[in-house]
Amino acid sequence: MEIDKKIIKKLVEALDELKKSLKDKDLSQIENSNVTKIEEEISGTIIKSPIVGTAYLAPEPGAKKFVEVGKKIKKGDSVMIVEAMKTMNHVPSSSDGVVKKVCVEDGQPVEFGQNLVVLE
Repeated sequence: MEIDKKIIKKLVEALDELKKSLKDKDLSQIENSNVTKIEEEISGTIIKSPIVGTAYLAPEPGAKKFVEVGKKIKKGDSVMIVEAMKTMNHVPSSSDGVVKKVCVEDGQPVEFGQNLVVLE
């Protein structure tokens, strides 16, 4: 594999410019403000993925979704399906609540512990 020196040079220049632009800023304050924004966004009961797989928001293509923003759900209701190794695993709600946010899209790969749904 041949490395293009022009690309490497451009990358180094871009990094130098980034360093110069951030030189006077306190990065810890920037990071903390971003973490605070994320925490505010995710306040409420969070339903997480129990396994690695592919998330599906409906029981079959074209069918009505299990949950949508604003829908009331009860503890134990299916919020989505996570498919792993050709097995469809229903993900139940851990509590009663109103759906505040659906964090994944239909057909999206998900990791273990990834946020799926946020309830109020």
